Amino acid sequence: MAASHSHLAQDVVTSRREGPVSIVTINYPPVNALGVEVRRGLMAALDAADQDTEVRAVLLLGAGRHFIAGADIREFGQPPQAPLLPDVCNRIEASAKPVVVAVQGAALGGGLEVVLAAHYRLALLGAKFALPEVTLGLLPGAGGTQRAPRLMGVEAALNLMLDGKPIGARQAQTLGLVDRLDDGTDPVQAGLDYARELLASGAPVRPTRDRRIPVADMPAASQALDAARALLNKKYRGLFSPARIVDAVQAVLDRPFDEGLRLEREYFLQCLDTPQRRALVHAFFAEREAAKVPEAGRAQPRALNRVGIVGGGTMGAGIAVAMLDAGLPVVMVERDETSLERGRANVAKVYDSLVKRGRMVVAERDRRLGLWSGATDYQALADADLVVEAVFEDMAVKSAVFAELDRVCKPGAVLASNTSYLDINQLAKTISRPQDVIGLHFFSPANVMKLLEIVVPEQVADDVVATSFALARRLKKIAVRAGVCDGFIGNRILAVYRQAAEYLLADGASPYQIDQAVRRFGFPMGPFQVTDLAGGDISWAARKRRAATRDPALRYVPIADRLCERGWFGQKTGRGWYLYPEGSRAGQEDPEVLAIVAEERLKMGAASRSFTEEDIMRHYMAAMINEAANVVHQGIALRPLDVDVAMLYGYGFPRHRGGPLHYADEIGLDAVLADIRAFAAEDPHFWKPSPLLVELVERGGHFKDLNQPAQG
Repeated sequence: MAASHSHLAQDVVTSRREGPVSIVTINYPPVNALGVEVRRGLMAALDAADQDTEVRAVLLLGAGRHFIAGADIREFGQPPQAPLLPDVCNRIEASAKPVVVAVQGAALGGGLEVVLAAHYRLALLGAKFALPEVTLGLLPGAGGTQRAPRLMGVEAALNLMLDGKPIGARQAQTLGLVDRLDDGTDPVQAGLDYARELLASGAPVRPTRDRRIPVADMPAASQALDAARALLNKKYRGLFSPARIVDAVQAVLDRPFDEGLRLEREYFLQCLDTPQRRALVHAFFAEREAAKVPEAGRAQPRALNRVGIVGGGTMGAGIAVAMLDAGLPVVMVERDETSLERGRANVAKVYDSLVKRGRMVVAERDRRLGLWSGATDYQALADADLVVEAVFEDMAVKSAVFAELDRVCKPGAVLASNTSYLDINQLAKTISRPQDVIGLHFFSPANVMKLLEIVVPEQVADDVVATSFALARRLKKIAVRAGVCDGFIGNRILAVYRQAAEYLLADGASPYQIDQAVRRFGFPMGPFQVTDLAGGDISWAARKRRAATRDPALRYVPIADRLCERGWFGQKTGRGWYLYPEGSRAGQEDPEVLAIVAEERLKMGAASRSFTEEDIMRHYMAAMINEAANVVHQGIALRPLDVDVAMLYGYGFPRHRGGPLHYADEIGLDAVLADIRAFAAEDPHFWKPSPLLVELVERGGHFKDLNQPAQG
């Protein structure tokens, strides 16, 4: 544990008596996480209160802004130290004197399990309650699965545990989780008043374990469990911990409390030992680690108060919304009034749809739109601190925009290009201030997608990189540092596993079989569905643009071109790889597409064979992992974890598998390399093992060994 946190138990949990009430305060900054010293301190404080004849009630509080915001993440992966949290919660519940909790800020995970174990519960209005263990592949393991349903009912408790999202104090009171609300700001005073009132009325201890689900509520409780089981196959398909959560809650109806606790512990330990938990914990830490880049360690960010955006198309408008949502004033520049009006309409459309769905009030929409202004003259960007160029993906067009920015922007303004592929080094060299140029690759829709690839050219100043990461935090984006190459991290890897899918198609797998295998692995969509969603014409244009520079040794699969030649671009044209009757979003398989695939296979002279889902995924993942290894090997990504974060947040890689390089470590790098070498026997030009993968296998290493902190 970090030295700065090695408190002694007595100063992490303090007790003082106020009349007949023992006030027990957890003071373990920053969020009162349930570290071992906190657990020991709570046990000692409860024992002392029980033995003190002057004490008639215990008031339990968190110092600072939060009650208890969950487990101590520094203890993840360490052997557990006594007392364990279940013992602490059981001890709270078994107290001979009433235990009252007063909650301010966050009561998350184990923090909420402490609340559930208390006898009386008060919350300040700003309090938030959540059981987010499912997001780490776990379940509440300190009695949460047994106590929450007894207080809130089965359906509400299942929602809380399967969703992992927080609920507010008012909702918590409505559901029976909280006994009383207080609109003040002082949990000590509110808690003391409540404790004194309880003592004056002779309130008894009230263990949650003694609560029963009323007989009249049993049918609804059983129905809620059945509904949750049905959801397991849809919403939580392939996930381990949600099924265990449902099983644990079933015990509330079928078993005595202590047996329910024993089952919960058994399920918790099963979850602890799964690859899914390791993957989800890796994802949790990787996204925090990705923001730690050498440049940010060496420089302070520049001030960011006003933003300019060039281009009001789908991408420019999405970026504008992301900035407005973060409270940043935006000036949008377009070439003429008509285009500018269209840009404004694109921004307004996002907010109108939120208002229509009841997710935003009109006044808030108007406030955000009030931060937007538009112009047809670049001079309007003269005082912007950052300008994002979001025009057509063409070097000549972008260079022309940058020449204008170079002319009008103030010294020290950050000049960013939202490009998906183009060479930012080349772009930076076209102007007089290459040190201010950076790539900010937003993903569409830019106001929704969490990933931001920050593309770092050779000549950029450290403080511009630091500013970009600070901006990502303000926009609530997950930022990943990428070097300059065609496609950076994500699109470069995508191009390769997409090509592997084309080769599978040429060799005998159907597009529908490939998509299904990829979905069953955990991606939200397969590669052919993605093409239909994005528009087949986009990738067709890219293929034509690259035709001249294509490696003649690599097989070229023209099947997608045949569909595009017929004008079948996907959802927007009603058919692509799939059929979309009457504007439907759910595609149907198309026999005509299969006929075109068969015809092209014949022309290519491909030996058609059959593939199992496992064959498909071994090819697909080997291609992805191999190119990801090259991206790390060439320094385009600083560390394997940066690749994992990019694929998780930008490309739908299943979070419970942790990202391609974490997944490679789990299945064994030697197995991945053996697959690549076996595939290379048939197609040596495409399947070239990454030097990094070969080196790691030779020395018995793992990708995770390379995830060292990248500090400046």
